[in-house]
Amino acid sequence: MRSPMRISVVGTSGSGKSTLARRLGTALDLPVIELDAINWQPGWRDLNEQEPETFSARVADAIAGEQWVTDGNYARVRPMIMDRITHFVWLDYARTLVMWRVVLRSFDRAISGRELWPGTGNTEGFSRWLDPGHPVRWAWSTHKRRRTQYGEMMRALPPGITRHHLRHPAEAEALIARLALGEPSGLPRAEPLAS
Repeated sequence: MRSPMRISVVGTSGSGKSTLARRLGTALDLPVIELDAINWQPGWRDLNEQEPETFSARVADAIAGEQWVTDGNYARVRPMIMDRITHFVWLDYARTLVMWRVVLRSFDRAISGRELWPGTGNTEGFSRWLDPGHPVRWAWSTHKRRRTQYGEMMRALPPGITRHHLRHPAEAEALIARLALGEPSGLPRAEPLAS
């Protein structure tokens, strides 16, 4: 029987966190917790900023189980997630790849008009591209800072947490395959990280 797995997938906006979390959830039969889906309420109401206690309580409820995979970059709830994880997955992709992905994703969303999180009515139109918080602008402006931040987080992880530092999407494919086969090996704790 496989040991319980609680996996946190992090990375800058547009790196593919939600996609990888869903794929890991399917491959490993784990519930998937998308922090954006908890945070963003109808009318783009931001619980993290407007109702932080509610956001924290909902995340705490979501991660109370013994197995899950979560994705997201919310500093407010990061400590409670980090206290429970067994695996840390950092998508540390080149800025050019991230920007290509986030532009294509945002363009597709704006054209299709599809709802981002069921029941919210929230869609991504072209008019939102001017917002400093839009994923395209956010991914560009935070990429370097996020890389530094996640490198520090990975180095500070306590022993016993399996670390996966992915630098290319092909490594994500290999990770899914390894974990599905029950091979949880990640990086040794002392592995130096590239800047």
